[in-house]
Amino acid sequence: MGHGSGGKLSHELITSLFLRYFGNDKLNELTDSAIADLPECKLAFTTDSYVVDPVFFPGGNIGNLAISGTVNDLAVSGAVPLYLSASFIIEEGFDMEQLEEIVASMRDEAGRADIQIITGDTKVVRKGQCDKIFINTSGIGIIEKNAGHISGGKLAGPGDKIFVSGYLGDHAMAVLSARNELNISSNVTSDVAPLNQLIKSITNTGAIHYMRDITRGGLATILSELVQKRDFGVYILEKDIPMREEVLGFCELLGFDPLYLANEGKVMMVVDNEHAEEILYILRQHPLGKHAAVIGELVSEKPGRAVIESLTGGTRIINMLSGEQLPRIC
Repeated sequence: MGHGSGGKLSHELITSLFLRYFGNDKLNELTDSAIADLPECKLAFTTDSYVVDPVFFPGGNIGNLAISGTVNDLAVSGAVPLYLSASFIIEEGFDMEQLEEIVASMRDEAGRADIQIITGDTKVVRKGQCDKIFINTSGIGIIEKNAGHISGGKLAGPGDKIFVSGYLGDHAMAVLSARNELNISSNVTSDVAPLNQLIKSITNTGAIHYMRDITRGGLATILSELVQKRDFGVYILEKDIPMREEVLGFCELLGFDPLYLANEGKVMMVVDNEHAEEILYILRQHPLGKHAAVIGELVSEKPGRAVIESLTGGTRIINMLSGEQLPRIC
């Protein structure tokens, strides 16, 4: 299960097996979306599969999660999402009314993201050969003029500020509270949402040097990935990371590190220091960015390392998620 965590084991599986057989100049970039150069534009292409358990959770379900997740992978690559595919693997006996609710939520989420589902596939397998329903979505989009550098983070460097777009950990807590075996209740709902309109409001400024949506592996993992084989490091302040008291309490109760919690409607951005205040203002005008915050910066010290300053003033190294905190979170 750790190989599906989005952390260190996932990275090792991808680099030691899949890249060994499939590797090429596009895939080797390991970005959220592959970027293809066409005669008249740059095309972003991405795909993702969703196996969340339970299928329905506070604030969403596997359907709108599948739409938002793929839209966000395109958007953080600097692309304007255009079209999606949707493929279903459905277990024999799955309730038809629940299936219709899932499909309707996908239609609604695609409408919010202003994107069309234009192709797909459906398979039904025997009872026990699939856990209720699995969904794969793939998407394509066009890279905007001032955003071609964002996917690879080639302009990121010391002095740049690190932003997050809002409260972290909500999705993980919402999904876990819906799992009956832990008998945990919470008023926190998933943050699942398409971020393309929020991101579009800032990409044209030219101030965004890098973006990633904060999904499996959490904030810690994407910060660790950002500084790998780079000549700069990351320094963030724990006190500045926006997080609900309920989520922090949930982490203390179960022994989770909140930096590794999954989100489905949050983005981490590396922003040119000169435009930091402007970007923060723009983000906070949007409903999905009203709790945006600057949590740290890129630094020349400790190249290749991500460091966090704790509430008590001490520091520690942030590494990729090494196991699996919450399986089947998306």
